[in-house]
Amino acid sequence: MKVESILKSKGNRVVTMRPEASIATVVHRLKIERIGAVVISSDGATVAGILSERDVLHGLAEHGAEVLRMKADDLMTREVVTCAPGDGLRQIMGKMTSRRIRHLPVLEEGRLCGMISIGDVVKYRLDEAK
Repeated sequence: MKVESILKSKGNRVVTMRPEASIATVVHRLKIERIGAVVISSDGATVAGILSERDVLHGLAEHGAEVLRMKADDLMTREVVTCAPGDGLRQIMGKMTSRRIRHLPVLEEGRLCGMISIGDVVKYRLDEAK
């Protein structure tokens, strides 16, 4: 099975935030959307970074409450691990496990076309086993 199979069932909507968004705004958006990470993008199509709950916690540990006034650009992970629609599930599970990450933006020809989480992969595999 491939990443595109998961995107067909879950959709390709990706929550993005601009680099200048405050961490407080990003945290609020994570809560409202009930997600664990957002892609940081100036145009909604290219990936400048990714900001996860884990990034926010590390920022809180390092900067205290001041972190809420910082910008997404200050805390985001810049070296984003991505995948493509044609990548196999084994391949992306390997990436997630070895890199200890839970979210992979999906890029097609350099443009954002989806987001895969470890939860999506587990759900897909469970549905497949039924």
